[in-house]
Parts: sequence; C-alpha cells; structure tokens
Amino acid sequence: MPSKWLQFIECMIEGYSLRKSAKLIGAHYVTLFYWRHKILTALKQMDFELFEGIVEMDETYFLYTEKGKRNIQGRKPRLRGGSSEFRGISKDQVCVLVARDRQKRTFSKTIGKGRIIKKSLDEALGSKLAIQNVLCTDAWRAFMTYAKEKGIEHHRFKANGRERVNGIYHIQNVNSYHSRLKSWMERFNGVANIYLDHYLSWFQFLDTIKHIKDNFTITKMVLDSCSFSVNTTYDKLRLSEFSK
Repeated sequence: MPSKWLQFIECMIEGYSLRKSAKLIGAHYVTLFYWRHKILTALKQMDFELFEGIVEMDETYFLYTEKGKRNIQGRKPRLRGGSSEFRGISKDQVCVLVARDRQKRTFSKTIGKGRIIKKSLDEALGSKLAIQNVLCTDAWRAFMTYAKEKGIEHHRFKANGRERVNGIYHIQNVNSYHSRLKSWMERFNGVANIYLDHYLSWFQFLDTIKHIKDNFTITKMVLDSCSFSVNTTYDKLRLSEFSK
C-alpha cells in the first residue's frame, strides 16, 4: 500500500496512536506497527559527523522491559510498565545517553543497563566530540574521566548543588530534553528494550522538526531518511534478538 505511507508518516508526526492512524488510513493497526518500525529504522540512520561548540551531556534511565514477550524468565511480568524492585539506579534500568550542542544537534542512544561507564561513552560517541568542543555534564566520574582522556575542556555541575549555571555553561538544555522525552514516552506505557532506540530516534526527529516551519523541508527530511537501505523484515522485528 505505497499510497498510504506518506499519510501514515503524517500521523506519526502528529503523534496519533496506531489505532487512530489505522482508522484514518484504512489499514490494520498491526500492519502500521511494522510500518512504524521500518520508518524508525531509516530515521535512526540519519546522523551528523561532529558537534559544534558547547556540548551538554547527561544520562537518563528507563525501566528495563520485555513488553510483549511471553514466558519472561527471572521475574513476574509487570502490569502496564510497572516499577523496579530495586531502589536507585540498578541493572533493572536502561541507561540512555543524550548529548546536545547549542545548535540543537542531538545524539541519543541506549548504552546498557545500570550506571554509565567511560567505556560506554567511547563506544557510543565515537569521534563526534573533539578537543575544540567544551563539555558540560553533571559530576558523575565517568564524564570527568572521558573528558580528561580526550583533552576536552570540561565543566561539571552537581545535580543537587547550588551552582547550576556558570555563565554560558550549564546542562539545562539537555535536562529539558530529558523532561520532554520522559513525558512523551509516558503515552506508550513502557517500551520494550529492543525497540527503545527506535523511539529515541522518533522523538529526536519530532523535536528537530519543531524548529522547522517549512512543510517542504519536513517532507524532504522524511523522504531523505526513507531513502536509506532498510533490510529489516517483519520476522526480524518479531525476534527478541532485534535491538540495534
């Protein structure tokens, strides 16, 4: 049904549920679930090479979930997302790294369970950060070690400290992004961990187009993303091994 894909993309941009989209388009909502993830697989391939100037970086956490999977081992299934049985940050939570410069270039990715470590930063960010950048983070030691090894100027802010802004240096933009992301994710009542990176790409795209007033530009961005090669099949989407 190629004639209905653009209409479905418009529904995704508007934030409609699968069932509402299905009524508008005239396709089954299960079919649209697979369409959604094929589109998100393409969007995830849209990237940039380098951050510019000041970069704010911080992590946030989502409860690890195997939503939709049967015969979960090691714990009882949670009802509509549920909550962790552990206090604080634990292996029951998925760490999502978000880095964002002042030009709104944004990087977001799941980087494992539990507390963030320096090795995960290296693997996730690659060469996006350079010595020309200035890094602003909270006081977690993995960020300090990473910046020191890279030779990057680094400003640290304690989460509960009095000094949260030092002139032009702060992490308010990335924290605001976290807040909007968390609020947007609530509508899904928990997202299976294997799909979480897809939803991060979806929100990142929606956040980007908020700053674009030209409908032609938005359409071009969507079409450009869908020009990437996507080899993900329906069977792969069904498998628990499908994650990246």
